[in-house]
Amino acid sequence: MAEQATTSTPAASDGAPPSATKSTAVTQANPEENQASGGALFDLSDFGDRVIGSIKRGELGFALGLIMILVVLIMPLPAWLMDISLALSLTISVLILMTVVFIRKAMEFNSFPVVLLVATLLRLALNLASTRLILSEGHEGTDAAGHVIEAFGGFIMGDNFIIGIIVFAILTLVNLAVVTKGSTRIAEVTARFTLDAMPGKQMAIDADLSAGLIDENEARDRRNEMQKESDFFGAMDGASKFVRGDAFAGIIITAINVIGGMLIGMAQRGLTFTEAAETYTRLTVGDGLVTQIPALIVSTAAGVMVSKGGISETVDSAFTTQFTRYPKALGMSSFLAVALAFLPGTPVFPFLMLAAATGGIAAYITFKNSKDKSKVAELEKLQATTDTPIAEEPISQAMKIDMVRLELGYGLLSLINTDNRRLTDQIKSLRRALATDMGFVMPAVRIQDNMQLPANSYAVYVKEVEAGKGDLRPNMLLVMDPRGEEISLPGERTKEPTFGLPALWIDPANREEALFRGYTVVDPPTVITTHLTEVVRDNMYELLSYTETQKLLNELDKEQQKLISEVVPSQITVAGIQRVLQNLLNERVSIRDLPTILEGVAEACAITRNVLMISEHVRARLSRQLSDTAVDENGVIPMVALSPEWEQEFSESIIGQGDERQLSMAPSKLQEFITAVRQSFEQFAMQGETPVLLTSPSVRPYVRSIIDRFRPMTLVMSQNEIHSKAKIRTVGQI
Repeated sequence: MAEQATTSTPAASDGAPPSATKSTAVTQANPEENQASGGALFDLSDFGDRVIGSIKRGELGFALGLIMILVVLIMPLPAWLMDISLALSLTISVLILMTVVFIRKAMEFNSFPVVLLVATLLRLALNLASTRLILSEGHEGTDAAGHVIEAFGGFIMGDNFIIGIIVFAILTLVNLAVVTKGSTRIAEVTARFTLDAMPGKQMAIDADLSAGLIDENEARDRRNEMQKESDFFGAMDGASKFVRGDAFAGIIITAINVIGGMLIGMAQRGLTFTEAAETYTRLTVGDGLVTQIPALIVSTAAGVMVSKGGISETVDSAFTTQFTRYPKALGMSSFLAVALAFLPGTPVFPFLMLAAATGGIAAYITFKNSKDKSKVAELEKLQATTDTPIAEEPISQAMKIDMVRLELGYGLLSLINTDNRRLTDQIKSLRRALATDMGFVMPAVRIQDNMQLPANSYAVYVKEVEAGKGDLRPNMLLVMDPRGEEISLPGERTKEPTFGLPALWIDPANREEALFRGYTVVDPPTVITTHLTEVVRDNMYELLSYTETQKLLNELDKEQQKLISEVVPSQITVAGIQRVLQNLLNERVSIRDLPTILEGVAEACAITRNVLMISEHVRARLSRQLSDTAVDENGVIPMVALSPEWEQEFSESIIGQGDERQLSMAPSKLQEFITAVRQSFEQFAMQGETPVLLTSPSVRPYVRSIIDRFRPMTLVMSQNEIHSKAKIRTVGQI
């Protein structure tokens, strides 16, 4: 724009005053400022370019099309333009139907409700324009409203206008009472069930996100897709009423054309009753057909669109695949056609032709399936003969133990077959989620079958020791009520294997009903994955081996290697770091911030070599992280303080020095402390509180060792572990 201002200055200076030159330059250089200040000058060529650009981008094309439809409602059309418009309407209807047939999912054509409205409005506008031509020019002959209407009327009616009326009535009845009514009902039911299922689908997305199966971006995409699907089917519920109203309008307009045309023909044009009936009925039926046929096509497209349901492929592919999947059905159809062909008085040729076609297809599919099976059998036989004999496994391999192993009964093997990899995929996601959340790389999980287990049972082993087990129903869904109420659905009552909560196994057909009632619904692979997650979290400190600890240190950034070289092995060994990390994992403290942990270890090693004391100092360095995990929904840490009496009791019960320090408290005192803690925390649990037990730094590890035996999920923190900026609230005292 600066170049425009520069080039305009010399041209203006030849014959214009300097002031005019300056005004022109400013106008061209700053058109927005000039427009805002009320200036009247603007570049017409630039305005034309903008309009043409908008038309090319389609911004004005759709609006101009709607304006043209409104113009047709008001102004009369010549017969030749009516022919073009009717042909356009028929072509658009066929295009809509073909698009619906070839799309894979309904959401690929989510503009269908708007297209349906525009197509209906176009047909009504053409119907009104053709009515104007029929009533005003119908006395001139059957081509008064255009050759398209004349052709449709003549082809259907022939020489008998009564036949044309009957055919038109049947066509309209089919469109109104069968296709339109059915698609309207399907759209209503689909919209209702889609809206009812939204809360359950949202909960499922949140559950997958919490389990680490999907990331935030995928969760956002699923929510957007769910919202678009809800909006689409809601719009389809309303758009289907357009089609039904269009069919009603076609009947009324046809009746008006016949009656009004005959009255005008006999009263104003001087035609006889027979001439008026012949002319106006032919024109009216032709007009009705040329509008009802596109309406029927669009109604069929709407029915196909809302009927696609769970089909994830094109309609023709679904028909071909599903009808040819069972050759026995085709064979029985062929046998029935042959039987019908030999009934007395039945034409033989049509039925025999259909019998030959269906029987031939059935025979071809059967032959093809048997050929494929023989190829598979030959391949398996070849592999069996060419496979090398299995070498005897070395004894050293047999002595190796699995860090984590999942054993399945034979009834659950379908969860890990090649067609259903959901369980293995979830375990992979679990390893990544634990690494992100806890900084702990979970060992690979070995999955194997165990014929000694019951068919529908599974067991989880940690270092060859059973750590959890449960029973599943592989073809059912597990339902739990998050409110703790009784589940009012038909099914098999059971206990959720991970936490022992009341649950119910239900049929998959009742999934939508369970989600609608607000229940939590999980499938068998998710049940196993959840149980495996809790088992691993409870045993992470045992699974962190020396090798894994060394690997964590080696994978730190180069900037941290200097710190490691100063600490290891001069101040502490890798085994000592392993024990510190195990102490943290034992209380479910994330070790992902390994640099901070190493800094805390370096600081503590200058004072003590006691691993327990080093671990407590590291916890103090992680105060921000620990405080963040202890806050409630209001961002406050609720705390229950240990009374001074109990603090003194614990301090006096600690005996020994250095690594030999241990708690030596009388059993009666221990039982009294356990009872006091249990009663206090159960009371807070009934109030919906999950407070932290706050102690002094010197007694915290010993208090924790006792509470870990009866309330392992209770957080025990010292004053040093509460971050200085954390908000706290004392709710009680032990």
